[in-house]
Amino acid sequence: MNTKDPLTKNWDSLSADELRHRQGKKLRRYLSEQVGSFSAHYRRVFAEAGFDPGSVRGIEDLVRIPFTSKRHLVDDPETGSRTRDFVLVPDEAVLRRRPATVLRALRRGRAAVKAGFEREYRPILMTSTTGRSTEPVPFLYTARDIDVLELTGRRMMEICGSEPSLRHLNLFPFAPHLAFWQAHYAGIGYGTFMLSSGGGKVMGTEGNVRFLDRIQPDAIIGMPTFVYHLLQIAAESGVSAPNLRKIVLGGEKVPPGTRRKLRALCAELGAGKVDVMATYGFTEAKMAFPECPGHGVDGAPGYHLSPDLGIVEVIDPDTGRTLGEGEPGEIVFTPLESRGSVVVRYRTGDRISGGLVHGPCPACGRSVPRLVGEISRVTDIKRLRLGKVKGTLVNFNELENLLDNIDRVGTWQIELRKRNNDPLGVDEIVVHVAPRGRVPRAELTAEIESRFRGATELTPNRIEFHDAAHLRALQGVGRALKEEKVVDRRDEASAPKTETSNLAEA
Repeated sequence: MNTKDPLTKNWDSLSADELRHRQGKKLRRYLSEQVGSFSAHYRRVFAEAGFDPGSVRGIEDLVRIPFTSKRHLVDDPETGSRTRDFVLVPDEAVLRRRPATVLRALRRGRAAVKAGFEREYRPILMTSTTGRSTEPVPFLYTARDIDVLELTGRRMMEICGSEPSLRHLNLFPFAPHLAFWQAHYAGIGYGTFMLSSGGGKVMGTEGNVRFLDRIQPDAIIGMPTFVYHLLQIAAESGVSAPNLRKIVLGGEKVPPGTRRKLRALCAELGAGKVDVMATYGFTEAKMAFPECPGHGVDGAPGYHLSPDLGIVEVIDPDTGRTLGEGEPGEIVFTPLESRGSVVVRYRTGDRISGGLVHGPCPACGRSVPRLVGEISRVTDIKRLRLGKVKGTLVNFNELENLLDNIDRVGTWQIELRKRNNDPLGVDEIVVHVAPRGRVPRAELTAEIESRFRGATELTPNRIEFHDAAHLRALQGVGRALKEEKVVDRRDEASAPKTETSNLAEA
């Protein structure tokens, strides 16, 4: 990629108007020279929509391009794999006709130009979606994409306030998963010490506690649930971690209650003030976006985007209309530098409560677009059969935040099941809880039920108490790629029985 490009050189200091102008110019080049020329999928989409990439005059022209969603990426039962259709496969005849190619060949020679195209377009790395809602979808990276991953990783380190001299412990599992590779290349791009333990699946929680004790990291990077369990066991084992200054989290939501609990555990380990920051990333973007520590401001100042590498829109999830400054809606992403697998106007299914804002960050002063507020998944809104006639929509994003924000709850799991294991019966909610400290069960049960009623007008059918070790086993800590905090077992029901009473309603 061209690091001398004015948009990349000044990625965090341009005014909103200048930024939009430069993004528009880059978008036209990218769609014309790359996506429209080399993507089989988007050649068809652009033709069917009557869209000419060369007619783009600004980012407002994005609305002329149809959205891409997960359903476009999964394999078609009749035609087979669609993966290759989304990969930029260059046409040598097109490349040879470009003046830039001729000039490079004259300056460097044909062999050097060919090697450059190999580096730009030949896939060398694959990540994959986790496959929770659909079949896993592979995404391919070229060497140029690795450069972008290093760049976004370096920016992540800088925004989160790291320093090259710090020691970092990467707890993400070894997997073809964006979170691990983003953290890995953050260490490479920033030139800092990074120990990647592989998380619980490789070393086990105890092995990671030993790393924590021996290496004494300044920063920990990982998924919130696993990091919490690690610090909890370390505290119970008498381990100290006085150097710990940063915790950077990804892969799950990070509500305020989780941050409080992690800071409290850090204090038990002998650490001073610890910054707890979240990141937002998804496989289809092939990059992640960090929060800054937010020193001197109340609340998190938002996820800092890389406007030279991609354009983020926020849309009305029902109408598809692009929303204005600070309006809540669904996040849509379009890359500006990607090679390998590419999606344009990709509907993430993620909703941001505070929308997209521009202007300087109130904490760090960087002038970048920011996603502000809480991010939730559309797929976490589930329909439960609460009666004999129709289903009721329940927002499990709210329930997750609710449980995380109860300080007396250490960790938890929500289980959905059928009453009496009857596939024709009504649905149940069972809440599994590992209390934090010595807590009267009756009091904690009453608090959980009260908060459930306040958020959903429902109460759980049961609240089951466990020790932390049993809860870790339920969540799949050290076994699952992502710890299972909401488990839907309704499809596992068998042996039809007589339908009984439904969920308790307030």
